[in-house]
Amino acid sequence: MEALKYRNRLKRYLRFPLYMLIIFLIGCIVVGFVNTRIAGVMTIFVLIYGIVAYIYYRANLKAFKNTIIEYAVHYGTVQKELIKNFRLPYVLLDSTGRIMWMNEEFRKLVEKNKTYNKSITTIFPEITREGIDHAKDDSFDIHIEYNERKYLASLQRLDMTEPLSGSRMIASLDGSADGLVAIILFDETDVQETKAKINDQAMVMALLYIDNYDEVFEQVENAKRSMLLALLDRKINKYFGEGDAIVRRLEKDKYLIAFQRKYLDAFEKDKFSIVEDITTIKMGNDRDITVSIGVGLGSDSYAQKAQYAHMAIDLALARGGCQVVVKNGQNVSYYGTHGKEVERTTRVKARVKAQALREIMESRDRIIVMGHNLSDADCIGTSVGVFCAGREIGKPVNIVIDTITSSMRPVVESFTEKDEYPDDMFITSEQAINLCNDNTLIMVVDTNRPSYVECPALLYKNKNIVVIDHHRQVEEIIENPILSYIEPYASSACEMIAEVLQYFAEKININSTEADAIYAGILIDTNNFMTKTGVRTFEAAAFLRRNGAEVTRVRKMLRENMETYKARAEVVRNAKTYRGAFAISECEPDGQLESPTVIGAQAANELLNIVGIKASFVLTKFMDKIYISSRSIDEIDVQSIMIRLGGGGHVNIAGAQIQNRTLEEVHKDLEETIDKMLEEGEIRL
Repeated sequence: MEALKYRNRLKRYLRFPLYMLIIFLIGCIVVGFVNTRIAGVMTIFVLIYGIVAYIYYRANLKAFKNTIIEYAVHYGTVQKELIKNFRLPYVLLDSTGRIMWMNEEFRKLVEKNKTYNKSITTIFPEITREGIDHAKDDSFDIHIEYNERKYLASLQRLDMTEPLSGSRMIASLDGSADGLVAIILFDETDVQETKAKINDQAMVMALLYIDNYDEVFEQVENAKRSMLLALLDRKINKYFGEGDAIVRRLEKDKYLIAFQRKYLDAFEKDKFSIVEDITTIKMGNDRDITVSIGVGLGSDSYAQKAQYAHMAIDLALARGGCQVVVKNGQNVSYYGTHGKEVERTTRVKARVKAQALREIMESRDRIIVMGHNLSDADCIGTSVGVFCAGREIGKPVNIVIDTITSSMRPVVESFTEKDEYPDDMFITSEQAINLCNDNTLIMVVDTNRPSYVECPALLYKNKNIVVIDHHRQVEEIIENPILSYIEPYASSACEMIAEVLQYFAEKININSTEADAIYAGILIDTNNFMTKTGVRTFEAAAFLRRNGAEVTRVRKMLRENMETYKARAEVVRNAKTYRGAFAISECEPDGQLESPTVIGAQAANELLNIVGIKASFVLTKFMDKIYISSRSIDEIDVQSIMIRLGGGGHVNIAGAQIQNRTLEEVHKDLEETIDKMLEEGEIRL
């Protein structure tokens, strides 16, 4: 239709003088009404003009057509030759992907003759029928490989209204021109190799910290300290020297390491075995030496890489040390000794944090404390500890709890107005939002993930945030708190707050009810001091006992009813063994249980008492979420499994909260995750 329109326009242009003849005749008629003599003279001249124009039109029409045809043929020939001798490989396909024509460069590349007319997929499997159909609507590119060379294939639909449609090459396509697709190949092998070379030579920055330098070297004799340090230096330099790295000691326990990007893959494949090897160094030291490494890359800026390395080492230390964190832009990877955490006997950090916390609390008008949703004993106990600290300096403290579970109701109800506790000691999220202002301090305890807190809106309403937690950090963290105290080696957040209270004031006032609440948090999280207990755990418990905590009273307070006991027993009874070492069960409450997640956690603990079970998992459906409680004794890092499922926790105690999934789907995801990690060697039976 477009070509027809152009032909009609050309005819009108050639016949324009004849059209003017009609206008002149009309003009003669109009003049005739005024003066017939003048009109007659004009008519004679108009007729002469018409005769001359017609004779000229007829005489030159054939020559003009021949000139146009000659030009078109010449234009098409030139265009065909240009495409034929085009220095880039060029091929035409019909609507089915069959090759219709190829230029010399394409023929040389694929080593086919001119008559080859099979599907392009026989040469380039990456170019499919779907891709060709897509090219009919919108041009796009495909990366392909052929004969060890890399090409960018640009697919374009041909518009047959262009002059190319007049060439003999297109005329020979038997009417299939409407669906033609052209492909141009751009050889990008050298470009890709150059990019890969630049990427391989990019600098990667790493920081290596000795986690327990002071604890180790204070046990070593003076004569052996230099030998131990030399052995440590040698091991670090030898390992990273295989990657052509520069290793420089910044301080007695800190190293700066720089190497090329191409060596990082080897280190990752080796899972940074240096972390494991250093623990074997013995030179008069009873403690194993542990190191943490933070690796930063994923930026063109050296300053940004250094920042990534610092963020990575901070994350490694916050996760308990003795591991490697690689931060590649926004992606984070973890390597190390399968989550073993490093306990520190010194309480210097607790003293420093306590002093900093007091200064922050004194500068605020009100403190609002919240933990994770469905607050447990550790969460409430820590909040009570913060309440005691606030009372010591005369600051009002409110604890945010929306849902009080049946297991925690006795703890909460022990704080009554009769015992001189304020009626707003425990408030809801809505009340907390109304109380919050710019001079309010928000304290988050027993979690460091914003999606887990009782009232996420508070984190966005106020930027004065303090975090106290004992869970390992993952990628999702509370951004920019003014104080962060995270110790994964601690048994519980209650243990941490008990240490802080000892340094918060010279003699802080804690009564027996408050000591019971904090003690209960330690008791539950350590499973009656059987799990994840250290020297500082017992020291914290001793401090609480001195302040009136009574084991018998706490045990009575934490007793459960018969329905809860039966429900836990049913979960244990329905457990299935997977891979001979994992116990997996499901808890789907019937609506009568107030604390099904607590039952799930308790059942997971019970399942570890079965011979041969190395890790247990209980899946609980509650409030449109699937809660996973995972436990182990010492052989399986359940925290790494929960991270794969979007959760976190500790080596032996971890969990996850999953939305928009059924119990069956989460159960299947858990089994697939275990299979994958066993295959990768992340966990071992």
